[in-house]
Amino acid sequence: MNSSSEKAKQSRAEIFRSLHQQSGLFVIPNPWDAGSAMILERMGFQALATTSAGLAYSLGKPDGHASVTRQETLQNAQSIVQATQVPVSADLENGYGDEPATCAQTIALAAGAGLAGGSIEDATGKPDHPIYPFDLAVERVKAAVEAARNQSQPFMVTARAENLLYGRPDLNDTIRRLVAFADAGADVLFAPGLKTRQEIQAVVKAVAPRPVNVVMGLSGGDFSLTMLEDLGVKRVSLGSSLVRAAYGAFFKAIGEIRQQGTFGFAAEAIPYADLNRLFNDHQR
Repeated sequence: MNSSSEKAKQSRAEIFRSLHQQSGLFVIPNPWDAGSAMILERMGFQALATTSAGLAYSLGKPDGHASVTRQETLQNAQSIVQATQVPVSADLENGYGDEPATCAQTIALAAGAGLAGGSIEDATGKPDHPIYPFDLAVERVKAAVEAARNQSQPFMVTARAENLLYGRPDLNDTIRRLVAFADAGADVLFAPGLKTRQEIQAVVKAVAPRPVNVVMGLSGGDFSLTMLEDLGVKRVSLGSSLVRAAYGAFFKAIGEIRQQGTFGFAAEAIPYADLNRLFNDHQR
């Protein structure tokens, strides 16, 4: 990689870290391909994060562990990095392997692809044992953090505690894991599935001063950005909600055609010329 590319990686990584250090919160939306990433950048978002579900759907696959390979994930992430100038963090699922060494390797590959950060989950992908044992979960985060610190540019590790998404509504264990992940050096803490003000406040307080990511756009949580900022949240992601919104409009359109034989959906579609102009502007 040439020196200008290295400088660009360094700059994005530093910007990403600074976003977590400034006052207030920021929104990190989740594109699923280069085109959606370019649109989000054009709309003024300062950083982006990939979505495993969005990528899986674009490849005609269901979301879930082992559905999309590490290579496919990193290729998609790199296409988003190359299409934009803002920092990009990747959804790296469980690090694509059980062993801490595999998590470390995944982080190194992600940094090499130009990413400014990435997340590691404590979910196994195994229905009978969906969450890694506590000690192994912590060792996996430690290995990921060590790999991140060995990179030539900053790389922010987000550690995810997945209890609440896998039928284990144990907030105490979730917080115990997040605190241990923070002690292991994780830069950002994330527990998808927090639904109440009390739950969010408890997580923010437990890991302070480390920044907390909260995902919005899922069912069960009705907060504004102002409310989340008041609760001490630093980063708000959108998960698969944007790609599902896009597919929702798609299903509505084809439903109209199939059921009514009409084409009224086209009146609400973004004009061809507007999209063409947007992507032309990006190439200049």
